[in-house]
Amino acid sequence: MNETLNILPGLSTTPLELLSFVLSIATVWLNIRQKHWAWLFAILSSALYGVVFFQSKLYGDMGLQLVFITVSFWGWYQWLHGDDTHARLPVTQLSWQGRAVAALGWIAGFIALAWFLKTFTDTDVPFADGFLTAGSLVGQLLLSRKKLENWHVWIIVDVLYVGLYVHKGLMLTAVLYGLFVVMAAIGLLAWRKSMQADESGKEPASEAMVLR
Repeated sequence: MNETLNILPGLSTTPLELLSFVLSIATVWLNIRQKHWAWLFAILSSALYGVVFFQSKLYGDMGLQLVFITVSFWGWYQWLHGDDTHARLPVTQLSWQGRAVAALGWIAGFIALAWFLKTFTDTDVPFADGFLTAGSLVGQLLLSRKKLENWHVWIIVDVLYVGLYVHKGLMLTAVLYGLFVVMAAIGLLAWRKSMQADESGKEPASEAMVLR
């Protein structure tokens, strides 16, 4: 799974990275459509990307995949039984207090992770890896609770990840995160439409998607 595949001139990958790429695209597409099977694809893609990142010495991202796997089981349950009536979880927004807590959590996570990576690993990008890992954790938790702001977090994180993965030579993954930026923007619009439909009572959230 580690042999080199030349997809296009200047764009090489491995079968492992390519399979992770496909599963990750499927995960985000299903997230946009609010399909709970997204969490299964998230578990599979996270497991494979954990190996890819370990091989590239992106230890923060590797550890993040393990957290993603754990959170995915919780998120799967939340999407199916997550509101007070144990019905399908609707899309909602954070309060200003909630946004402040998310921002402070990101900063605190960055400081802790950057220190750990710089002190205990041989990564050459402890600050970038720590910042983006912390942001991804915040985004994943917000996604698990179907908070609209998860897409804002992913747009920021994904843009920065493109540069990090180019630096590490993971060109296909850099392309993937470029696609994630576009898909996150689509997800933001789709979820906002879903939330507005729920609030007005005009149609159920499952039908309020821009992608069919």
